[in-house]
Amino acid sequence: MFCRMVKFISCCLLTLISFSLGTAADQVILDSKLTQSVDQEIEKNRAEMIKIRRFLHMNPELSNRELETAKLIASKLSSLGLEVKTRVAGTGVVGLLRGTLPGPTVAIRADMDALPIQELNTFPYRSLNPGVMHACGHDLHMTIALGAAMVLSKVKDNIRGQVKFIFQPAEEGLPPDEEGGAALMIKEGVLENPPVRAVFALHVWPELETGTAGYASGYLMASSDNFILTIKGKGAHAARPQEGIDAIVLAAEVINNLQTIISRSIDPVEPAVLTIGKIQGGTKANIIAEKVEMEGTVRTLNDTVRDKIPVLMENVIKGITKSYGASYSFRYEKGTPPLYNHPDLVQALLPALESALGPERLVAVKPQMVAEDFALLAEKVPAFMFLLGVKSPGLASTAPQSLFQSR
Repeated sequence: MFCRMVKFISCCLLTLISFSLGTAADQVILDSKLTQSVDQEIEKNRAEMIKIRRFLHMNPELSNRELETAKLIASKLSSLGLEVKTRVAGTGVVGLLRGTLPGPTVAIRADMDALPIQELNTFPYRSLNPGVMHACGHDLHMTIALGAAMVLSKVKDNIRGQVKFIFQPAEEGLPPDEEGGAALMIKEGVLENPPVRAVFALHVWPELETGTAGYASGYLMASSDNFILTIKGKGAHAARPQEGIDAIVLAAEVINNLQTIISRSIDPVEPAVLTIGKIQGGTKANIIAEKVEMEGTVRTLNDTVRDKIPVLMENVIKGITKSYGASYSFRYEKGTPPLYNHPDLVQALLPALESALGPERLVAVKPQMVAEDFALLAEKVPAFMFLLGVKSPGLASTAPQSLFQSR
């Protein structure tokens, strides 16, 4: 399965070049001798790719701290003859493979960071860093991209154009008061010099069985916005509620009414989620709470809906708190936009996916309400991300544990 993904990524990048040259999606055909050469190079590098993946899994690093990971990637890309830039967006690495023939530039993006999770596996290549684990599969993403670089560097005489390998830090979220991730890479010109015509990525997905791939034409993932709400009442003894303004009672009313925004103010055919994931208030059982703080997230697939929800939220909050004589503070921060797969790119790349896996192993998936900052790259150039199944046969479908830690 691993080697099939390297073949698929390699063929996808070659297909992207053909597509960027103006070839119609239904007319993109790869040369059979070229794909045979790709197969041969994959077999030559199989053992090294497995070794790299296990090393990366054993040595995970958190967001904006991927120093050793970056050194390994830069060293490998340099050994393949690519032009390498380091310290892009902090710890990011970019490798440029120039084909012999003139043509456009296409890119693949692989994220580098791990999560603050203690690994409980017992296999020999489990994490050596306490409390840090590649729970989201970024070790696999990086290795597949490196594998594609190994393969394509050996067939560059047949490549028309350039392939840019983008290794991005901090996909899982930024440490406080730091920049990073896709936003900073874009700011520092990762899609320029030479300009990228199309970009591609994958994400492992434990809800799909190993050997399958999920794809969507159009929106694949949602936007991710966060908010912090503080309700300010008046403290009093629990035996004398008339002397206070109970912030906990107000918080309960606000929470219930915020949900009516989704059920009664948003078109039911437009997906939207409003979740309050953290709430804190009160000091003692017999004291009416003076203040309640809560934090939450909003997910949408539509920019109009995305802009509408914070206005509706504040109307609800203001109305309830005012009616009780309380006050509030409300901070709403827009985060990652929805991730949009360019329909023409999807159609151009599906034949390569079918060739690698078989048509029966492709699954059209509904948009997911999780988020990915690859969406920022997709806002700038045509893009395609697909979901790679990694669930062992026979296991019950489970949500990726990393979803509870990241976006």
